[in-house]
Amino acid sequence: MSIEDRAKAFAKNVEGKVQEAVGEVTGDPKDKAEGKAKQAESQVRHTAENIKDEVKKNLE
Repeated sequence: MSIEDRAKAFAKNVEGKVQEAVGEVTGDPKDKAEGKAKQAESQVRHTAENIKDEVKKNLE
């Protein structure tokens, strides 16, 4: 995974955590759900990139 991709995934995770926290404080279930979805998206990105890295490593 490139450093840029890792940074984007990390930023998306932080954004999701912040949005979830804002939803928690304001009592907005939509913000909480969107925040959790962003965190899940970040995890999927990390997993996909880790798989790519493993495939590349095994092909070398």
